Amino acid sequence: MRPVNLLPEQHRARVSTGRTGGAYAVIGVLAALVVMVMVYALTANQVNSRKTQEAKASQEAQTLEARAASLNSFGDFLQVKQTRLASVRDLAGGRFDWERFMRELSLVLPSGSWIKEVDASATGSADAGGQASVQPSGQPSAKLTGCTPRQPETAKLMVRLRRMHRVEDVALKESAQESTGGAATLASCGKLYAFDLDVSFLPAPPPEGAGSQKRVPASLGGGA
Repeated sequence: MRPVNLLPEQHRARVSTGRTGGAYAVIGVLAALVVMVMVYALTANQVNSRKTQEAKASQEAQTLEARAASLNSFGDFLQVKQTRLASVRDLAGGRFDWERFMRELSLVLPSGSWIKEVDASATGSADAGGQASVQPSGQPSAKLTGCTPRQPETAKLMVRLRRMHRVEDVALKESAQESTGGAATLASCGKLYAFDLDVSFLPAPPPEGAGSQKRVPASLGGGA
């Protein structure tokens, strides 16, 4: 005979149905979903963080560009200032004090001598009359022609000229008695000796304090 369980249903022992694997599968799916949600959350946080950093970097770049643009005008002004200063220095360096030269020249002329003509150039280029300069190398130069009573006076004048401010060299082209004879005038030396001298100057002024060394010493008598 088949046994019959007379206990009520709620008091009967539980019998395994063999379907526990489905519960584990559900738990695994739920765990996978939880992991996926966590990964998504982390990824989203990283993306948002990078977007924030990118926006911050872009803002800083715009700020730096605006600052650079505001400073650009100051840089241009500084460049213009430096260019102008360089131009002024060049002009000052190329300037020649012809007034001082003529003043000193009047002091070093020996007694009884005079200058007929001065042909000068600050750059060594052609003079105003179109004649070639004494020093075509770009150095300041002057060509002096005049009259003097004796030959030794010409030598004395050359010595004095070499001691003048900024003078580098003095070259004698000619010193001879004019053949015309007669009385001396402003245009003609007559019986006196006519001299032709080339005076070359330093390309730039001597250092500060060195000018006094080039003045005509008292032992030479100045204009005596």
